[in-house]
Amino acid sequence: MSLSQQETNFLTHFAATGSRLIHFAEAEEYLHSRVAAVNTLGRLAHKGWLQRLDQGLYLIIPLEAGPERIWSENSFVIGSQLVSPGAVAYWSAFRFWNWTEQIPNVTFIQTTRRKKSVRAGGMEYRFINVQEKHFFGLINRRLENTSVQVTDPEKTLLDAAARPDLSGGILQLAQVIQGHSNEIDWNKLDQYLVQWGGGAVAKRLGYLVETLMISIPDGIISRWQKMVTKGVSLLEPGLDQHRPVVTRWQLKINVDFPIQSKR
Repeated sequence: MSLSQQETNFLTHFAATGSRLIHFAEAEEYLHSRVAAVNTLGRLAHKGWLQRLDQGLYLIIPLEAGPERIWSENSFVIGSQLVSPGAVAYWSAFRFWNWTEQIPNVTFIQTTRRKKSVRAGGMEYRFINVQEKHFFGLINRRLENTSVQVTDPEKTLLDAAARPDLSGGILQLAQVIQGHSNEIDWNKLDQYLVQWGGGAVAKRLGYLVETLMISIPDGIISRWQKMVTKGVSLLEPGLDQHRPVVTRWQLKINVDFPIQSKR
């Protein structure tokens, strides 16, 4: 559909910023009117020049989308704009750090807020609510002229150990540790575990590091051992099968693991 001069100027203004995302507040400020912002955004969405991603957030559909106006933007950029505070995390952070070749059709965003899932451009965005004390280890990266917050490598491992179900499963975590151990600052991860409070997270990480025979700085494993709580935890949450318990880590090994632990 054709554009009026006012609509053309509106799109040109926001496209010139380098970002394809428009927040309602930005449109209202540009047009100096709430009503004009509502009407303009609505018309442009109807004409296929904008896609409404969520309440108050729109995606500019570029010319190269063709006459059918179909376009898919970087899911990390979109996800980071859908909630504040928010950070790309779990399996999505594995993908961000190039630790997996799989491309999940869900983008996981960690946040201290409660927010329902959003579907946009064929992608589902899931918002994982965590306590303030567990929302740390975040860094900013620039993607497509937008600042994107993501869990750093060490916090990504910690989160995956806490929620394997959001990170491709415990065997996916094992593959990451085995294949990318030289990219991890193990002393920082040790500090993060202390900040987190240990528990099942320390058990799973300690067991995997020992099982995979990963070389890490002296003293770390012994410190993780002191964080082991008395109750038996599951290596893979949700699969409570009759499997052996590694008492050293108070961990039930309820998935088939290719390498035997040193005990």
